[in-house]
Amino acid sequence: MPTQHTRRAVLGAGIAAVGTGVLAACSSGTDPERHAANPGPTHHGAMDHSPAPASRSRGEYISPGDAEVAAVEAKRGSGPVRKINLTATAAHLDLGGGLTFSSWAYGDRLPGREVRITAGDTLAVSLANHLPEPTTVHWHGLHVRNDMDGVPGLTQPAIRPGAEFTYRFSAPQPGTYWFHPHQGVQQDRGLYAPLIIENPKEPLSYDKEWVVVLDDWLDGVEGSTPDAVLVELNHGMGGMEGMDHGSSGADDKPGSGSGPSRVLRGATSDLLGGDAGDVDYPYYLINGRVAKDPTTFTAKPGDRIRVRIINGGGDTPFRVALGGHRMTITHADGFPVRHTTTDALLLGMGERYDVLVTAGDGVFPLTAVAEGKKASALALLRTGGGAAPTASVRPQELDGRLVSADELKADQSVALAAREPDRTIRIKLTGSMRSFDWGFDHKKYDPDQRHPVKAGERVRLEFYNITEMWHPIHLHGHTFALAGRAGPRSVLGRAPGARKDTAIVLPNRSVAVEFDADNPGLWMLHCHNVYHSNANMMTVLGYRR
Repeated sequence: MPTQHTRRAVLGAGIAAVGTGVLAACSSGTDPERHAANPGPTHHGAMDHSPAPASRSRGEYISPGDAEVAAVEAKRGSGPVRKINLTATAAHLDLGGGLTFSSWAYGDRLPGREVRITAGDTLAVSLANHLPEPTTVHWHGLHVRNDMDGVPGLTQPAIRPGAEFTYRFSAPQPGTYWFHPHQGVQQDRGLYAPLIIENPKEPLSYDKEWVVVLDDWLDGVEGSTPDAVLVELNHGMGGMEGMDHGSSGADDKPGSGSGPSRVLRGATSDLLGGDAGDVDYPYYLINGRVAKDPTTFTAKPGDRIRVRIINGGGDTPFRVALGGHRMTITHADGFPVRHTTTDALLLGMGERYDVLVTAGDGVFPLTAVAEGKKASALALLRTGGGAAPTASVRPQELDGRLVSADELKADQSVALAAREPDRTIRIKLTGSMRSFDWGFDHKKYDPDQRHPVKAGERVRLEFYNITEMWHPIHLHGHTFALAGRAGPRSVLGRAPGARKDTAIVLPNRSVAVEFDADNPGLWMLHCHNVYHSNANMMTVLGYRR
């Protein structure tokens, strides 16, 4: 079923259940009165209590469990506590059209059930791990306290099979977010769900809301698994010894499978500057459904609809358009932008856009083309009678005006104040498809190697992509302002760029971003192609004392 809310129901909503194991109250969670004074992590069961590697450098860097982290969280305040239980478990997932596959999911549906809270609430999520291997949850795009960020071996030990862990943090920023594991390639299974944080003073006026989650799918299809794909990419593309970041190889993983080759060759896109992706997915989904059996969102002609679009894919950029409609972009990665009209959008993995559309009369295709991969996903907007379009429909808007992130300007309410950077960090994006040796500055990931920053600094990150492939780069725990190309700081005086947490860096191009260092701890910076990050394309920003 589609995610659908009336404007009245959306405002003031509490929290939706997540997965089949979710209850309104958290029976195994922490007591909110006791926890308010010490809002750190809570463990249950066979949890690994060994310290994260970060603690080895405790004297030099602020670690996830340090007092500085708790102090910043205390300043965020503690609103009403919204408790849920979340279960990561094996599941049989129905993708529509008679297609059912075994995978892992949050409960028994794909995507996992939406979490919806109000800005200022405290979110307390008790995750029960019923998987055969460790897992975590990362809250993509949120400024969470560092020990709640869900990166195994950096901000927390992974949650062992049979154990539970309570994530608890203040959520002061409204917007469109999502959550997923940060363990191996688990994100490329069914372990993801939207997280919507309502603005209690919402300035937008609209009648209905449609949450749209895009995905690429291969798990369980003819024996395929993400772990087997990673092994094939690492060894079949030149024999590079990959780094799996907490995931074992396909040969020794329960249910790893041995399906057909999923390596994709010849996928190209002018929008992406060349190579579009590495993985040949058999299916592309919108809200967990294949194009031949799409989900349908119903409205009335003339309704003003807020569409929240999330790219939850592992390796696929999506070009998105709604047939017969133009879209007004209102938010990028959760933060408001100056309203800009477009025909189509391009979303890299991890990116989110909110748009407003005024519904026409009839049945309209929301098409998400897997850019460069000669396939697409489909959902329908129905406001009246008429036959539904076919699965292969390609709205003309897909080839119309496409507004890119670097054309957007931050809304004045969230624009980063003008300031000279205190620190500039330059990072080369390196590697190749042939060797599958993706990385930053030709280095393998090491959690003890950090790019230092200090609290209170304005930090400028400059990414130089010297590879022949595009990369969506994601920073944990912060949002940054897009600041044009890297190099001499010639952007002073121009309108502030959009606030985002994930930015596309095209091949043989550069991108600069700037942020204020206001969230102490150890923070992951990585490519959000799940296979690239698992081949070492990640590093750490660390706050020095």
